[in-house]
Amino acid sequence: MGRQAEQLDFDSPAEAFSVSMVEVPPPVCEPRDSVICLPLTQPNPSEPGARAALTAPRCPWMAWTKQQLPEEAGVPQSHREWRCLDWDSAQLLGLTLSEHSFPAPEAAQCPWRLHGLPEPSQLQKFQQDGFLVLEGFLSAEECVAMQQRIGEIVAEMDVPLHCRTEFSTQEEEQLRAQGSTDYFLSSGDKIRFFFEKGVFDKKGNFLVPPEKSVNKIGHALHAHDPVFKSITHSPKVQTLARSLGLQMPVVVQSMYIFKQPHFGGEVSPHQDASFLYTEPLGRVLGVWIAVEDATLENGCLWFIPGSHTSGVSRRMVRAPVGSVPGTSFLGSEPARDNSLFVPTPVQRGALVLIHGEVVHKSKLNLSDHSRQAYTFHLMEASGTTWSPENWLQPTAELPFPPLYT
Repeated sequence: MGRQAEQLDFDSPAEAFSVSMVEVPPPVCEPRDSVICLPLTQPNPSEPGARAALTAPRCPWMAWTKQQLPEEAGVPQSHREWRCLDWDSAQLLGLTLSEHSFPAPEAAQCPWRLHGLPEPSQLQKFQQDGFLVLEGFLSAEECVAMQQRIGEIVAEMDVPLHCRTEFSTQEEEQLRAQGSTDYFLSSGDKIRFFFEKGVFDKKGNFLVPPEKSVNKIGHALHAHDPVFKSITHSPKVQTLARSLGLQMPVVVQSMYIFKQPHFGGEVSPHQDASFLYTEPLGRVLGVWIAVEDATLENGCLWFIPGSHTSGVSRRMVRAPVGSVPGTSFLGSEPARDNSLFVPTPVQRGALVLIHGEVVHKSKLNLSDHSRQAYTFHLMEASGTTWSPENWLQPTAELPFPPLYT
């Protein structure tokens, strides 16, 4: 026999909800890790009470509706009467949440809940190690959508002239270097292509299929492409940022990394804050999403746990306008003990949080499989100064967009 939901007083934003007197099923679910119940107003999920196991009998962060869901919603008939809805899902389905109660859920696999978000113990591990793996953050379908879209972008790409031109004199070689520098330094608000070494002949013709030639695409997919914009600003990513305590996060850059089979380049040990420097430090966060499985063979990420607590060893800064190269380094990267690095293989759909100062690398891909990833960087804008010496600068056309929409 189900229990009645009572009008309760909650010390939280949920106390403003009106609660209907309705029959609700008893709790039948087991607690699950990495689950956050989204309230209608979506407050900071790190607030007390926001994180509830599925067995919580009166979770004030859950909103339920007795309204029937439409057939096209794809919800099993047995689950159509009572459903745990978050605000975004309700809006997408055109539902009005008029009847609310706070019972325990009837199904452990409620499709309107966000799974894959960090538990308090995981957040503590992130603070300790400087990186955190969240497996299953994106679905296979979301990963396929990104791959399909990036395939379309590559098929339509316009290869830069400085890549295709044959140079025979020192002056022409300098012009090529300048073209490459300008192309990179002005890519922060555009979608541009960066290629692996040795994929063009002297006349600028491809030596490999074009789709196998690209090292990465950057640095504003998050702003100019609808597929990547929707991933970057998804409710799940926004909720993750809130769970980390970010108040005013902005997106500073994005990249699609291919890590091509057989010659996908090695990335030497580095700290992201060397290139994306802020004052104070500790305000930059990398979000790295595995679009394909990342394995030991195809070049997964490697980290030195705890290396984010010692500051930044070097910085890349812009050189004076017209200089070649257009950047230079202040300081130097110290020798790293390879035995300190920990490999981090992950499955497709995993999200890796990367603290801006944690030391990480990836090895050459000598396997038969690519290791594609979509990555973007967030900066906590509240109380933070973005260095004017960084290679990447916001522009009038594209100021750093807020993550929260």
